[in-house]
Amino acid sequence: MSVSAKTLTRERADLLETLAKHRYFLRFTAQGLTDEQASATPTTSALSVGGLIKHVTLTERQWARFAVEGASAMSGADGENDWADGFRMVPGETVESLLKAYEEVARHTDELVATLDLDTAHPLPEAPWFEQGAAWSVRRVLLHIIAETSQHAGHADIIRETLDGQKTMG
Repeated sequence: MSVSAKTLTRERADLLETLAKHRYFLRFTAQGLTDEQASATPTTSALSVGGLIKHVTLTERQWARFAVEGASAMSGADGENDWADGFRMVPGETVESLLKAYEEVARHTDELVATLDLDTAHPLPEAPWFEQGAAWSVRRVLLHIIAETSQHAGHADIIRETLDGQKTMG
């Protein structure tokens, strides 16, 4: 956690500690992998360890922007032209570059959590997967980021175990 725990309320510290734990699990799945291994899709899924780290990075960045700017931040996320490329390593990307980008996004999110009013809410963008007219607080956005990170850390753990038997836990 990049933000000083002394400056945080108990709630903020607990939320950031939980997010940090799941970020660690996701990063751990890439430990010692070559770029080729990190981009491999050894299961019937099209997901790879590197692709999952990239996806979680892009998703966290987009939701952190939503927490500040509202629904307008959700359109055209990061200028990505190909949605599928957000789930895979493309030529020129390395495990190191993906982890560095993830670290930068994490640091920015942690700073926002330390400073934003957790009760501030923004209407969700119109989309078939969101309840019409619903709004999410900054707190709810953070809980979503935690859930997304946790879920994909589990996916990455399965992929890593398939690659070489290494497990995040156990």
